[in-house]
Amino acid sequence: MPGLKLEDIHKSFGETHAVNGVSFEVAQGEIVALLGPSGCGKSTILAIIAGLEPPDRGELYWDGASLKDVPTNKRGFGLMFQDFALFPHMNVSDNVAFGLKMLQLPQDETRIRVEEILALVGLPDYEGRDVNTLSGGEQQRVALARSLAPQPRLLMLDEPLGSLDRNLRERLVLDLGEILRRMRQTAIYVTHDQEEAFALADRVVVMNAGRVEQEDTHQGIYNQPASTFVANFLGLTNLLSGKAHMQDGQTYIETALGQFPVKGEAHGQVTVLVRPDGMRVNDKDSYTLKGKMVKRSFRGSTCRAIIEVNGIPLTFDFLSNTPLPGEGESVRLAFDPQESFSVLQNS
Repeated sequence: MPGLKLEDIHKSFGETHAVNGVSFEVAQGEIVALLGPSGCGKSTILAIIAGLEPPDRGELYWDGASLKDVPTNKRGFGLMFQDFALFPHMNVSDNVAFGLKMLQLPQDETRIRVEEILALVGLPDYEGRDVNTLSGGEQQRVALARSLAPQPRLLMLDEPLGSLDRNLRERLVLDLGEILRRMRQTAIYVTHDQEEAFALADRVVVMNAGRVEQEDTHQGIYNQPASTFVANFLGLTNLLSGKAHMQDGQTYIETALGQFPVKGEAHGQVTVLVRPDGMRVNDKDSYTLKGKMVKRSFRGSTCRAIIEVNGIPLTFDFLSNTPLPGEGESVRLAFDPQESFSVLQNS
């Protein structure tokens, strides 16, 4: 269903070009993550959507209607920030009810709505609690409840888990996604953390220097990065120069590791990604590489290994129970080149 549409949005602050021609859409009921490093323009885009900043150029639409002359308080959009911004002098109920009172809802309707939304976020019977006594995770849920209570047409979340510790973030991001989907809440989630974006969003928009680098599902972005920037940002650093050519309808790439068949069509000079999860330690497959173990590091369920192949250090992740040779010893890697190599589209 139609929802939010951004069309060629530009925004500068003095000499700084914060947003350069950004376009994307968010359908009603969809969760879209804006993913990218600090300073790439994510928060500026939220401010423009909310009406807090006017774009220098470009158009915004909701359900096909322009938002150009619609003031912030008439857009029906909600914002949730990293610091939660709870009112310390109000209890949980009053914090959650704040937006409802601004809408001048009847008292009984407000009370019922507060109880419903607190139950939804996993805080039943918290109405009278002092927000200053709550844990970080509980405060995050109260802030979410306050944002959801007025039933915004669009909820924008700006690094909402950034101030929490890693373990708590991993638990809450799953709960947050479940709550938003249960409410069929249209949402934009801003983050610099790829794991949060992949766990939560239906689609991901990767940004760099005020521009959209790639827009796709999390599987599409991880399996086929559109550029070296996207690959590096996702931690996919096994990048090689190569030359591609077609033969009998099959694409082949020539690299420092050898020549291999790959999926898709490509011609001329390309950048090739060697996937970190695309190798096995054995010599039974048609395609193998011989290398030297440089370093191993245990990471719980996986073991990360740096293996030098033809003088090139490459990083691979293996299951922890995989028998690996010691540092300095030789290792033979087996692989399917059509699954283990990706040719970057915008290299």
